[in-house]
Amino acid sequence: MANPRADRPDMPEYGIVPAGEARLLDWSWGRERLEATRNYWLATTRPDGRPHAAPVWGLWFDDRLFFSTSGVKARNLDARPDCVVTTESGAEAVIVEGHAARLRDVARLRPLIEAYSDKYAFEMSVDGYEYWLLEPRVAFGFIEASDQFQQTATRWTF
Repeated sequence: MANPRADRPDMPEYGIVPAGEARLLDWSWGRERLEATRNYWLATTRPDGRPHAAPVWGLWFDDRLFFSTSGVKARNLDARPDCVVTTESGAEAVIVEGHAARLRDVARLRPLIEAYSDKYAFEMSVDGYEYWLLEPRVAFGFIEASDQFQQTATRWTF
């Protein structure tokens, strides 16, 4: 996947400066944090419109999030596949908005499950789990430190 287009998010209430006056974070910065995250926070919407957030294990692979989930989160995604996922750290946050779909192609699943199992030292299999792939539309990254937040807030459009 090609690098997404980077620009400055529209957040004047937070004093975000125009892109020409500060540095944008490179997508490699966002990708590194997504790859290093152990517990991703997944926000879904229930069929009745109420929000739901919970941590999930996942694997950032080829600029997509591969994860497994079931129960409430899976039912929510079946009804409303648009969702948000974030890294576990707010200090150097990456927030990804996108569309999740079930992944059932066994040939595609096998290498992902192997990498997923290696990351978590937990044996996964093709059977017995529900797998999902989040296709990002837009992502946001920022460094929370007060002297950097306004200068580094970046939006990436895929």
